[in-house]
Amino acid sequence: MPRFGGIFFIYLQKNIIMKAMIFAAGLGTRLAPLTNDKPKALVEVGGKPMLEMQIENLKSYGVKYIVINIHHFADQIINFIKSKDFGIEIHFSDESDLLLDTGGGLKNVKKYFQKGDNFLVHNVDIYSDINLKDFYNYHITGNNLVTLAVKHRNSTKKLLFDENLQLCGWKSLSDGRKIISIEKPQYDEMAFSGIYVFNYKIFDEITKTGAFPIIPELLEITKTQTIKAWVADNNNILDLGKHEALIQYEKLI
Repeated sequence: MPRFGGIFFIYLQKNIIMKAMIFAAGLGTRLAPLTNDKPKALVEVGGKPMLEMQIENLKSYGVKYIVINIHHFADQIINFIKSKDFGIEIHFSDESDLLLDTGGGLKNVKKYFQKGDNFLVHNVDIYSDINLKDFYNYHITGNNLVTLAVKHRNSTKKLLFDENLQLCGWKSLSDGRKIISIEKPQYDEMAFSGIYVFNYKIFDEITKTGAFPIIPELLEITKTQTIKAWVADNNNILDLGKHEALIQYEKLI
């Protein structure tokens, strides 16, 4: 079953998805002019707004409660949700005053989760056919703090992992920048796919406040905690935040 994403956070208990968060606050600049007068979350893909596809996909997993973070054209997202009868409880995490990025956005939703929770995070503009239940079970079995869905594919930015799939670093192929958190003789380089599973303890590990990206934080946290890769080489993954990917998606379905 195809899995659509934005960033959304999914809480699972005994393999049942209970709660989710869709990260719908992005500016969507790569999709201009489609996003000149609407948020990226309401750009249509396959005849439906991305946000609607996300909600329907989450409902297919049994989700009854969703939190959506909003910033760009926030009122349009609120009005869209109010105009629909999704049959589930939906709330908003308002970032209208400050776009918090992935790290700040994650930290800002702590109040929606409880100690012991494991929850999935998914970028709003990511399409994949990853089986989220298998992904989650891998995370639980490994007792990981964080699990990252990655793939051997072309990308200008790569995450670096050791032979046990522990996160060790990051590199940029475009300018040669590199961050090494754990020294190893060699690394497996894979591209991040915008899908994670977190344990609630992540909130105790994140020290920054305000707006910040999550990957640099994870590169620090991995020095003392278990952050593992889940390799999705056999899955289709598309970043729908780009015009060319919208065309690819239409061909794929």
